[in-house]
Amino acid sequence: MPKPIYLDYNATTPHDPEVIEAMRPFLEEEFGNPSSSHLYGNLPHQAVRHARGQVAALLNCRPQEIIFTSGGTESNNHAIKGVASAYRDKGNHIITSQIEHPAILAVCSYLEDNGFAVTYLPVDGQGLVSLTDVAAAITPQTILISIMHANNEVGTIQPLAEISELAKRRGILVHTDAAQSMGKIPAEVDPLGIDLLSVAGHKIYAPKGIGALYIRGGVKLARFMHGAGQESGWRAGTENVLEIVGLGKACEIAGRDLVKNRDHMQAMRDRLYEGLKQRCERIRLNGHPHKRLPNTLSLSFHDQAADQTLAIIGPEVAASAGAACHSGTVEISLVLRAMNVPLDWAKGTLRLTTGRHTTASDIDKAVQVISDAVQRS
Repeated sequence: MPKPIYLDYNATTPHDPEVIEAMRPFLEEEFGNPSSSHLYGNLPHQAVRHARGQVAALLNCRPQEIIFTSGGTESNNHAIKGVASAYRDKGNHIITSQIEHPAILAVCSYLEDNGFAVTYLPVDGQGLVSLTDVAAAITPQTILISIMHANNEVGTIQPLAEISELAKRRGILVHTDAAQSMGKIPAEVDPLGIDLLSVAGHKIYAPKGIGALYIRGGVKLARFMHGAGQESGWRAGTENVLEIVGLGKACEIAGRDLVKNRDHMQAMRDRLYEGLKQRCERIRLNGHPHKRLPNTLSLSFHDQAADQTLAIIGPEVAASAGAACHSGTVEISLVLRAMNVPLDWAKGTLRLTTGRHTTASDIDKAVQVISDAVQRS
């Protein structure tokens, strides 16, 4: 049986062949500890250094401002908890949004249980945070604003540069979770004006279990891992050389092929949208129509059950749902709830995300399979 057409690239991506080739020597031969001073440690040490430069080049920052982590979740934890601890004497207030990834929201909830105040900003019907709301939420105790670069469900791109400008006037740090935007749209740190940025390797065709955190020079953070002092003392532990090399190569490819990949993913996304609009009568686009990731398509099919639709299309198309039915109740995603998508639409929401490997024939087949499933339900 052939595998289903993959339209869930926002969940994870396959390994790029160039990434696999870059990692191969460190899986098969180069096993040394990069902290060792002898010959076996030399090449791993150089490889980690080179990968740090590759990540920094994509973000257009200095290599020493990059530390490697186990993934986006750790990067988010380190950024938010690290700022909260290091700047506790300045204030105890953090601003975020209602549509952040759980790796942000759960950390904020934890901090609320430990004496911090958190403001969760609403979004409009297209998933955008309001600059007016950001400004109104700032208090003399605000030490950090954490707003994702682009939403993982609906793809809406937030006005980070403008948010950062507001923050800088008040001496407030800005963090962004850029897991979904890396490799799809530019994510250079200076134009965005941010102080901390989280990277997840498995969203950009690198392995799972590797990520990075950008920390602007001069920003204080509490250490996340204590030990022998790797990663300039920010995060102790022997470096995951194999996957660090993979992340570095993935970032090199992301920068090199950004325009080509963006244009391809958007063409496939738009082909999918147009095809489904022609074949399905009651269909709704979620997220901003223009300020949106080029690969992301969140569609609601009126009065459908998304989990049932996924079950029907599953053998032929792999996608995600924005809602699920459990024991007669419908659980709507926090993103759709924050956007106030009506229940009769929200419960039939699918997230369809294209990637580098998506083909026009994939899309045409997916249009047929999905539309047939919707008409059957």
